[in-house]
Amino acid sequence: MSSVVACRAFYSHFPSAAPPTYTFLLARVLPASFGRPFGRRSGGRRSLVMAAHNLGLTTPVNLDPLKISFAAKDADLAEWKGDVLAVGVTEQDLTKDENSKFQNPILQKLDAQLSGLLSEASSEEDFMGKAGQSVVLRLPGIGSKRVGLFGLGQSPSNIISVRSLGETVAAVAKTAQASNVAIVLASSDSLSAESKLTTASALASGAVLGVHDDNRYKSESKKPSLKSVDIIGLGNGPEIEKKLKYAENLSSGIIFGRELVNSPANVLTPAMLAQEASNIASLYKDVLSATILDAEQCKELKMGSYLGVAAASANPPHFIHLCYKPPGGTANLKLALVGKGLTFDSGGYNIKTGPGCSIELMKFDMGGSAAVLGAAKAIGQIKPPGVEVHFIVAACENMISGTGMRPGDIVTASNGKTIEVNNTDAEGRLTLADALVYACNQGVEKIVDLATLTGACIVALGPSIAGVFTPSDDLFKEVFSASESSGEKLWRMPLEESYWESMKSGVADMVNTGGRPGGAITAALFLKQFVKEGVQWMHIDMAGPVWNDKKKAATGFGVSTLVEWVLKNSSS
Repeated sequence: MSSVVACRAFYSHFPSAAPPTYTFLLARVLPASFGRPFGRRSGGRRSLVMAAHNLGLTTPVNLDPLKISFAAKDADLAEWKGDVLAVGVTEQDLTKDENSKFQNPILQKLDAQLSGLLSEASSEEDFMGKAGQSVVLRLPGIGSKRVGLFGLGQSPSNIISVRSLGETVAAVAKTAQASNVAIVLASSDSLSAESKLTTASALASGAVLGVHDDNRYKSESKKPSLKSVDIIGLGNGPEIEKKLKYAENLSSGIIFGRELVNSPANVLTPAMLAQEASNIASLYKDVLSATILDAEQCKELKMGSYLGVAAASANPPHFIHLCYKPPGGTANLKLALVGKGLTFDSGGYNIKTGPGCSIELMKFDMGGSAAVLGAAKAIGQIKPPGVEVHFIVAACENMISGTGMRPGDIVTASNGKTIEVNNTDAEGRLTLADALVYACNQGVEKIVDLATLTGACIVALGPSIAGVFTPSDDLFKEVFSASESSGEKLWRMPLEESYWESMKSGVADMVNTGGRPGGAITAALFLKQFVKEGVQWMHIDMAGPVWNDKKKAATGFGVSTLVEWVLKNSSS
């Protein structure tokens, strides 16, 4: 049996067009019709989305579909035929006897087939099995054109190393223009039955993410040639097929999130982000519905904090609310995922200036919304039972104009609290304030918000770890457990209530930013003011891990953890 991953350009057109029936994985984000105005009725409320003019005449390319099939097999490595045979090894697997021969049975058998070339190459290239290391041999004349050893570090069950193995194998396949590969772990026998399933899923998702290149904005691009991946030695049957299908759905959401963040602000405006959310609801309309609120509707809901941020932009704000209801409609628990949706952040009148301000990267300031919408896409496909999920984004731009919010202005949030704006570049929390109030009004019991909120969190935790703030130990345990399953790194930070003194205003209920010390903490304390008592709430500051500086591209951070958390709260 095999699980087929279908990868193609994200379908987007006029509301009357019927959605396609196949699975999306390498999901292209934006329609070729970008720039055309349209109106629609969504979720029972009027929604008018007017796309701004296509600044720079840039339109993403609609690339041909790419399909990758995954099959779980118990096959003899000596008989497998294909382009690349990849063997994941731990440091212990490379132990050799007095004759410099592998003691691991799989490596021993493979090395014998290759007349000792594998052991020689590992010694000559100082391959130690450390995570990230690899050695690949070109071997014409045998079943496998290439055989490679790929390091897993100390353990074959480390989810981060296993997913990284899948990505590395995919990268080798791209370089070799390989169409089919097989992946096997040298010490898979040491894994429990559950670990084997999790490992197969991580390998599959890693391979898909490793193949993915976001070439929509390049005049020329090379199409990946990888067509099939065999996962050997981890079992077969319906349980592992279910896990491979899960990897397919999850990777689809991660790639969707990546491509949202990668899209430039002259293409992905608040209107287009709202359109993409509506597209998701259309694709999975059996379980998802969309409500898109315009500025007037937000004004009726008294969202002064959010609208204050949006006031300077020529691109109007769009408040996005997707609602997932499980098949059958019975839900024992209501959750909310809230994402910061600044499609561009200039800083406003406190404009971002100087080295390290990263204004050129501020398209990624909607990374929280990308995680939330990516999770919505995955959840729409997985369809977990027993849980209702609200996906909420207050989308807008933070720009500069005569109509813009000024330092010293006072805005009023939808819960009636007043905020003195002492820094227009602390705008994300202002949009999240009204989004959190709205989420609470949906009757949810738990909220997780995600935001590229503070540079202070990057200073504290570096580029690959997100900071977590919550007064609820139980909620922390749930989300942290989900992050361990996803391989995404979180670290709990303190909610030091005494720091709130720096957030008090002489003329309003609060200011929107305190001093430099503890900036990530005071930002979280600000958000806490807009969450109703009795609602469990967590804030994730993902300013660091949203972006990969080396690859100059988005990571899709947050999608996997959110999906795992929703599943842990479902009755599945």
